[in-house]
Amino acid sequence: MAISRPTVAQLRAFLALAENLHFRDAAAALRMSQPALSGAVAALEETLDTRLVERTTRKVLLTPAGERVARRAEVVLAELERLVDEVKAVRGPLVGPLRVGVIPTVAPYLLPIVLPRLAKEFPELELSVHEEQTEHLVTELLAGRLDVVLLALPVPAAGVTEIPLYDEDFVLVAPAGFDLGGAEIPREVLNNLDVLLLNQGHCLRDQALEVCRDVGARAAAATYATSLATLVQLVSGGLGVTLVPETALPVETRRAPNLGLHRFAAPAPFRRIGLGFRSTCPRVEEFQTLAESVAVAVADSGVAPGIRAVRT
Repeated sequence: MAISRPTVAQLRAFLALAENLHFRDAAAALRMSQPALSGAVAALEETLDTRLVERTTRKVLLTPAGERVARRAEVVLAELERLVDEVKAVRGPLVGPLRVGVIPTVAPYLLPIVLPRLAKEFPELELSVHEEQTEHLVTELLAGRLDVVLLALPVPAAGVTEIPLYDEDFVLVAPAGFDLGGAEIPREVLNNLDVLLLNQGHCLRDQALEVCRDVGARAAAATYATSLATLVQLVSGGLGVTLVPETALPVETRRAPNLGLHRFAAPAPFRRIGLGFRSTCPRVEEFQTLAESVAVAVADSGVAPGIRAVRT
């Protein structure tokens, strides 16, 4: 008589539920429907012949058995991901599926430059791209649901290996007609301006705040935006100024009239963009190849003057 065993799909569903303690959030994390996730968890309970979760009106609680299964499921799925990574590593560089996460202040500007080159150099690569804020991308990476991420360094988590790609300067975008005193401005000019920021969760917000703090400047407290495009439009409307990374300038300034661009005197504030992957992943050489391709694509694009390759 055959003995039934949990499936990988059931373990993934249950682990997502254990991490989120909410069916809707767990389903969203796995990009599946809530009924499908509920069915997978129920099937796992039936297979193990035990209750794993306690359903309340607002959230889900794990039973003692559920706590044990969650710990074991995490180990099993991590080993499964490692098995898959090892097979990919010996199959050849950049062949087959690759799940890439990209932050929103990089994706619209970097991907049009990089994707055509990757398609030409690695025709057997099957890319899937996910755009999310840094914290969510790192969580997905460490959980094994992403293979590699493109984001601003340093990565705010342990267990992630970084490969720097390029540095890009910040440029002050102001309403046209602002007299800021010369072609290159000192950082201290921010002391007299209202700096508009992105909402909480965007790493670019934290970077802009750090630039402001360095010179004792303040950020505008009442106005935030969810995208660089909106920030630049707000500046165009005269509500303040903002800091925009070089790669975003050609796209965002084309969409908004009445803008002035002001570059900082050296040393200009900048951010470092890089590639991150799990430190336990055996695909190091493959990801180094990917990083080299991305860096060359940026260098060859001539997209902006304030971008510098990082020597590692």
